[in-house]
Amino acid sequence: MMIHFYSSSLHSSKFLDGFRYHSLSVIRSEARSFNVTTTRKEVVVAAAPLLSLPENRVIPLSNLDLLIPPVDINVCFFYKKPLYGIIGDALKTAMAEALVSYYVLSGEVSINPTNGENEILCSNGGVEFVEAAADVELRELNLYEPYQSIAKFVPMKKHGVFAIQVTELKCGSVVVGCTFDHRIADAYSMNMFLVSWAEISRSDIPISYVPLLKRSLLKPRRPLIIDSSIDKLYMPITSLTVPQEITNQDNILTSRIYYIKADVLEKFQTLATNGKRTKLESFSAFLWKLLAKHAATESVLPTKTSKLGIVVDGRKKLMEQENCNYFGNVLSVPFGERRIDDLIHKPLSWVTDEVHKLLESTMTKDHFLNLIDWVETSRPIPVISRIYSTGSNDGPAFVVSSGKSFPVARIDFGWGSPVFGSYHLPPGSRAGYVMTMPSPVENGGSGDWTVYLHLTKGQLRFIEQEASHVFNPVDNDYLKI
Repeated sequence: MMIHFYSSSLHSSKFLDGFRYHSLSVIRSEARSFNVTTTRKEVVVAAAPLLSLPENRVIPLSNLDLLIPPVDINVCFFYKKPLYGIIGDALKTAMAEALVSYYVLSGEVSINPTNGENEILCSNGGVEFVEAAADVELRELNLYEPYQSIAKFVPMKKHGVFAIQVTELKCGSVVVGCTFDHRIADAYSMNMFLVSWAEISRSDIPISYVPLLKRSLLKPRRPLIIDSSIDKLYMPITSLTVPQEITNQDNILTSRIYYIKADVLEKFQTLATNGKRTKLESFSAFLWKLLAKHAATESVLPTKTSKLGIVVDGRKKLMEQENCNYFGNVLSVPFGERRIDDLIHKPLSWVTDEVHKLLESTMTKDHFLNLIDWVETSRPIPVISRIYSTGSNDGPAFVVSSGKSFPVARIDFGWGSPVFGSYHLPPGSRAGYVMTMPSPVENGGSGDWTVYLHLTKGQLRFIEQEASHVFNPVDNDYLKI
């Protein structure tokens, strides 16, 4: 079924030319359930004593770290069979060396006894390193459904802020899964570490990224400058309503991974004010319209509103170019709220312009300075983005994050680049989440995207019915495995 755009310009045959209609039947029938067995566990600490640091050094969380709730994030990479021996020991040796620079990942979150806030105790307590085996082959994995695949290859973090799981598949292929505390690092920071770990494993020294942990770079101004616009985006966590129990199975959040062809993305961008907006803005607008239409089928009143948030990285806004190796969270989540009726019936170009407007005011240094100062006025009470305050009677709310810098091809530990990699959100989110990433190295040159969707079951089913020509389920044929 084709998606209905409610705009005559979008119903043209020219728009539909080149779209490849896709059915879920293309997912390989070989995909099956499997078991993962832990074969070894140990804790990896930094390779050398941290002589330049005081014992048990404490690093405070920055005001931007304090915006992040206590949630763990997963990232996972899939590799074809290495050409040589056991790799676990080599990865642990490289990890120990990487932790000398990234010692914050070998620490733990503790409570400051004076103000009751979280801080990082750099105790070199180590990173839990799990080795495992799975009775499944790489080609049999159902990567389209992350909870049937990725979720089994990432570790359950028991202590500290970071954990690793390396799993050997029945065919000899390898999966490297990580779990990290989002309060300590954003995706940019974790990408820095992963690239550095891979470089050390390949003996490619010096590493490309030496992490900067200088929290004073994000200190509030004196006197504080308070901008009331931040009140519209963030709120004290004490104002967050308790979520109602979900009784309708269609409203349960789950995840799917798709790929979108480069020509489809280009068509979105062309239709959205003739290419004057970015692919991310155009895609976000398309998805916003789609979820609004789904809400209408669920009897959500057209006068209700839907929220779209987009994650913005502030490193280049706040810091000099040479300080872009800052390790920590430098994120804001601006969002817009529009009537469902407008999102459905107005053209894609209008919705894309609305996406651009919500980003425009926050893509500045002043926005991040104002946000840092605003958080200071709320301490020690934690704060959170208002997009997560959506009630059961409101329209859909979701956040889009751009992973265009996700360095899949660079996470080569010495046996080749991954055939696939993705971030993954564990259960427990209060709002939908979307991450766009470049397609794997063998396909990425074409400009395709891999898109991770964490939405309700009902929304995902609707997307597959209405836009199967856009969202193609990731399968082994596409990944060439």
